[in-house]
Amino acid sequence: MALRQSAGQLAATLVSIVGTRLELFSIELAEQRLRLIKVMCLTVGAILCLVLALLVVSLLVALYFWPTEYRYAALGLLALVYLFVGLGLAWWVKNELCANPVPFEATLDELKRDLALVNRLQEVDRADRNPGDAP
Repeated sequence: MALRQSAGQLAATLVSIVGTRLELFSIELAEQRLRLIKVMCLTVGAILCLVLALLVVSLLVALYFWPTEYRYAALGLLALVYLFVGLGLAWWVKNELCANPVPFEATLDELKRDLALVNRLQEVDRADRNPGDAP
């Protein structure tokens, strides 16, 4: 009877641990989903505003320099500025994406701790079964 009760308690504990880990995973998944949606909405809004601003500035510069002999230089300089700004923004986005923590890091940490605990319990169990082999 004691063995059956002990096995039942062990099973209940394992189910509780798995449930807790799944709950933690689901919370982190929801956080990551919200973060992704937020970043996507902000990115789309920023791109739209920047494209409209670039269009208006480009037209303004082109119209201002059109009657002069510097019109092609002005358009070339504008294209060069856009290129450098675009490369700078791409670099910034890359750094932002690389700087964020690993998704589901807390879940992975908890699972590593669980695995370490199981390994320690197995070592203790082996030492209890073979007292002469213990260090």
